[in-house]
Amino acid sequence: QVQLVESGGGSVQAGGSLRLSCTASGYTLSSRKCMAWFRQAPGKEREGIAAISAGGSSTYYADSVKGRFTISQDNAKRTGYLQMNSLKPEDTAMYFCAAGQSDFFNVGTCDPARYEYQYWGQGTQVTVSS
Repeated sequence: QVQLVESGGGSVQAGGSLRLSCTASGYTLSSRKCMAWFRQAPGKEREGIAAISAGGSSTYYADSVKGRFTISQDNAKRTGYLQMNSLKPEDTAMYFCAAGQSDFFNVGTCDPARYEYQYWGQGTQVTVSS
C-alpha cells in the first residue's frame, strides 16, 4: 500500500522560508516517475505548483511559484522536498505531495495538467502572515 506523508508545514511571516518533505512508503521514487506538490487554499481549486522527474533534470513550476520554490527528491531516502523561499500571504494553503506510476519517458512531462498522479498525501498546512 502506497503512503505519502508530508511534513514541514507551519506558520511563517512574509518573506520567510519553509521546507516541506514528503516521505514515501510502498512506492519507489524513480527517475522514470513523477512526483509533485499541489496546494489548495480555502475556496479555491487545487493547484499543481511543482513537479520533478528524470533524476531532477525535468522540473515543472507554476508561474505563481517560479523563482521562489524549488522541488527536489532523494530517491535513496524515498523523500521529496519543496523548498519555499520569499513566502507571501497568498501562499497560504494546504500543501499536498503526490506521486504517479506512469513512465515519465512515455508521457514526456511531469506537468500536473498532463501527467496523472494516483497517490496523495494527507497534506500539511502552510500559513504566511503579512
